[in-house]
Amino acid sequence: MALRVVGQRFERYDGLEHVTGQTRYVDDISLPGTLVVKALRSPVIRGRIRELDVSAAEKAPGVAGVITHLDVPQNRYGLIPDQPVLVEETAMYRGEPIAALAAENEAAALEALEKIRLVMDEEPGVLDVREAMKPEAPRLRPQGNQHFYGDKPFRLVEQGDVAAGLAQADLIVEGEYLHPAQQHAQLETQVCLAVPSASGRLTIHTVSQDLQFHLKLLCGILQMPASKIRYAGGTVGGSFGAKNDLHADHVTALLALKTGRPCKWRWTREEELLYSTCRGAWHVKIRDGVKKDGRIIARDIEAIRDSGAYALRDVGIVDKFCFLASGPYLIPNVRVKGHLVYTNKPPASSMRGYGITPSTYSVELQMNKIAARLNLDPWEIRLLNAYRRGDRTITGRTLNSVAVAEVLKALAEEAGVELPERLRRQISEPRGADR
Repeated sequence: MALRVVGQRFERYDGLEHVTGQTRYVDDISLPGTLVVKALRSPVIRGRIRELDVSAAEKAPGVAGVITHLDVPQNRYGLIPDQPVLVEETAMYRGEPIAALAAENEAAALEALEKIRLVMDEEPGVLDVREAMKPEAPRLRPQGNQHFYGDKPFRLVEQGDVAAGLAQADLIVEGEYLHPAQQHAQLETQVCLAVPSASGRLTIHTVSQDLQFHLKLLCGILQMPASKIRYAGGTVGGSFGAKNDLHADHVTALLALKTGRPCKWRWTREEELLYSTCRGAWHVKIRDGVKKDGRIIARDIEAIRDSGAYALRDVGIVDKFCFLASGPYLIPNVRVKGHLVYTNKPPASSMRGYGITPSTYSVELQMNKIAARLNLDPWEIRLLNAYRRGDRTITGRTLNSVAVAEVLKALAEEAGVELPERLRRQISEPRGADR
């Protein structure tokens, strides 16, 4: 099948509906009597709730129901269950949901939000990961501001002896790279429609990219068995990782169960840009030991990931960064320290590449820097150090299928770069097998 498709033009199964505007998204599902959901969000980056009174909002015209954390059967959730559905005591980022309500229309919902009395004592927060790592920084969670991997406040991946490799090098090349936070900016914002039934079952129309995982989280939050929830995935109107975490489904479901009516929560573009997950920022330092001929014999990396207020998928994202931080290059001595640091920002999570994109970005800029320092062609430095078949990665995996040299040569050809003959002879067979 693959040979009939790769390199060939073929019609997308959903292409015609997309281009003719006939595709049905979750927000296109409309039911009589559907209530509009809106949330009261924290106005400060960090603050303790002193008073929260929703009684006036409950009595407001058109309001069918209001919820706070007291209405959530299990308020903490996640791969690491550190994130509340609705804030209990302390908001950890500006925009964190504190209460939510369902009303007959958007105007009534927005007017009712204004009637909620919220008094908060603002507390010192931290927005910079380097500041968050200092001992004197405000402590955002009992164990501190860094995630612990076992007994270490970082993920450690080691191979060989980095200190000895650096000592044997002819040249030390250092680089520091910032990969800033990025928003997915997908066309479809977060949206959910939850529909309760008289039998006690709940249908949730979702934009989730990860139905099975999110269903498990919802069962915990709602304290309902999976047999009582019909979790219906719709056509996703763009995501790139933005819909790998729960954003609207849990709150919408809770309000549907409380009111007994269909409820829909559609995030505005402003909410999406300010409060949804993003690719967290990375600060990366690389120190390479290099021989005069261009061989990299030691690489020492320290990387810091800004997780925002909660963990979500960031623990695995840091793992992925560290496991692949040497790039597609054979380096005998490697040490990678990956720090996951909490700050008072909206939580970061997955985005295309899942930790690999910032790793590749940093490593390839470093390769260019090495080439410039040695006055070598950037293509040559890559071909010289490229993985070959039979090489072992820094995690101990033996590579039995490698095409780094062939891909590099193909890229050079596409870019119109004429490689010298000695580089064109490079192949991905075991070392010494070049033609």
